[in-house]
Amino acid sequence: MNKVFFYIFISFVASGVSQNNLKSLLKEYNKESVPYIYVKQLKKQTTQPILLDTREWPEYKVSHLKDAIHVGYDEFKISNIQKKIPNKNTKIVVYCSLGIRSDSIASSLKKAGYTNVENLYGGIFEWKNNNLPIYNSVEKVTDSIHTYSKEWAKWAKKGIKVYE
Repeated sequence: MNKVFFYIFISFVASGVSQNNLKSLLKEYNKESVPYIYVKQLKKQTTQPILLDTREWPEYKVSHLKDAIHVGYDEFKISNIQKKIPNKNTKIVVYCSLGIRSDSIASSLKKAGYTNVENLYGGIFEWKNNNLPIYNSVEKVTDSIHTYSKEWAKWAKKGIKVYE
């Protein structure tokens, strides 16, 4: 686990942030320099943006959004994105479990000159909480959702919770 993310996680647990208030959690830990896109807005898109999954590989293998590209968090490299997405005006939506790790990656994309980047509010948990499909490593719809940890699992209200 990335040391910065681990610190955020431990601080979150110790801070007493309301377990039911996602807005407070995201406000506390995100820079909010990248706009959010909400699940319902993303679902209504007529042109599908490029989806970047900023979680780690074991999380992605269990559950991810359809057609999402795994970019990771601990090993994220902007140069890999620049090769895959050379057009810096391409619409990109980043996500993670809740929207904290993806905020960091989205900021890196903006700093690298990408102009049309949004962070999925509530991440894959909110997607699944809205009864939308998620996919496993063989691109089949699954009800399993990787929740990162037992503590984070409380944010996933739907699906079969999987964590190490």
